[in-house]
Amino acid sequence: MLLAIAWVLYFCLHSLLAATPVKAAVAARLPRFAPAYRLAYNGVALAALLPVLWLQWKLSGAPLFDVSMPVRLACDIAAVAAVVAFLWTLRWYDMGAFAGLRSEAADGSTGFTLSPLHRHVRHPWYFLALVIVWTRPMDAAWLVTAIAITLYLVVGSYLEDAKLVDTFGEPYRHYRERVPGLWPWPGQSLSAAEAAGWMASHAGPGAVSTEGTRKG
Repeated sequence: MLLAIAWVLYFCLHSLLAATPVKAAVAARLPRFAPAYRLAYNGVALAALLPVLWLQWKLSGAPLFDVSMPVRLACDIAAVAAVVAFLWTLRWYDMGAFAGLRSEAADGSTGFTLSPLHRHVRHPWYFLALVIVWTRPMDAAWLVTAIAITLYLVVGSYLEDAKLVDTFGEPYRHYRERVPGLWPWPGQSLSAAEAAGWMASHAGPGAVSTEGTRKG
């Protein structure tokens, strides 16, 4: 229960600081600080996460169930593959702007563009996070953490979709109808040719996901 409360408080803080009204209020009252808001936000999010992770480690105990070696190996391979895939996706994102080291405004106006993973799932970083979370050894504390993270990512994906509909309008609505949000499904993806056609029709630098800032 204590760990669940800690995750709820962390996610509330994380979402509150990321909210557009909060960022707008900071920009209005502290205009000189506004360009550094993203960097400060990331620093606060990391600092606030550390005690939650410490509590998770402190409450860890015996596994809830035993798994065979082949299953354990398959889970580890899936987790490693997810980490590799995440690192591979970084080439399509402007990590300087995402980390707050450079203003996102310097990238110019946003446009509807698709990375390879976005052809199969609308929020690839969330999908990869779920793979990692649910392939780790499961004790009571980690089960609470996995459920908390999953619920947050599900809610976050809906909020991001709403924001992206406001940003991109009809193109993103069509994209949302074709591509699943958190988990790829056979037959629900865009081919390379389809993605190229969509990008040609709605060209411009930017990204379809607010998980990071797409390179132009």
